[in-house]
Amino acid sequence: MPCSAVTLSLATITAIVDTALLAIAFSTEECGLFTEVKRSQIKDYASKRGGQEALLEAMNTKYYYYTRTKGLFRICFPKERPPTVETYLSPVETHCMNIEYYLPDVDNLTRGFSEDAMTRLHMGRSAIALFILDFLTIFIAFWTGIFGCWRRSPGNITATAILMLLACLLSAGAMGLWHGVEYYEKERVVGEEFYQQWNNVLREASFTAYDWSFFLAWAGVGFSFVSSILFSGAAVCLRSERIKEETVNMQYLMPVYPQKQQYAYPPQAYPPGPPYYRGSQYGPYNY
Repeated sequence: MPCSAVTLSLATITAIVDTALLAIAFSTEECGLFTEVKRSQIKDYASKRGGQEALLEAMNTKYYYYTRTKGLFRICFPKERPPTVETYLSPVETHCMNIEYYLPDVDNLTRGFSEDAMTRLHMGRSAIALFILDFLTIFIAFWTGIFGCWRRSPGNITATAILMLLACLLSAGAMGLWHGVEYYEKERVVGEEFYQQWNNVLREASFTAYDWSFFLAWAGVGFSFVSSILFSGAAVCLRSERIKEETVNMQYLMPVYPQKQQYAYPPQAYPPGPPYYRGSQYGPYNY
């Protein structure tokens, strides 16, 4: 089997897997962080100390006192949900609320945000934009790959490899921005619902970890990189196979000219004529 067929098959499979993984990670609410809040621990603390009415009120009204998962677009509550927050059922039957990106900010609601809060907001918007560009690039690579396989064109396959590498960089950049958002939410003062402005009781009762689709997203980045390498290898194989085919065809198409050979002819032997005598009738002259 030609190496181009093998590498093209593997490249196509990895590209499909990459698209599926990134689509799942992009669309599910478990894309980012899972935060478990031990509400019973907070209640025990409030009952033992006394005079913690403000803490109890916040625990029953603020959404960040509830166990939740946070993705790119939604915050969902797999267990209890806050009664003061309007939620809706997601496609996986979980009560969720949308993350506000203030697009468009018609009423200029972000005018009171700090510089760190605005930086976090811009990084979140940019992460979504890069993911959208990533899917657009994969869509274009899909068509260049089809034409390349149909025509067995090394140029189209090379373009597909470049597009898949660009998709890898876009998705990696989106995940990098997402990590930047996570850093700002944990290490900078960007809002009361984030770690820096939590009270010590909530900090001790909370546990945060990456969820499963976070790892799917990074696996998708890796598959897109592998796919670009395989498409590059397929383009190299197609070029070498085309050169071999052209070489074989040239051998059949080259005209065969007869070779000129030098033949040595022996000198002709003329039979001796009759003897010549003066005055003979055989001579050319008669005297």
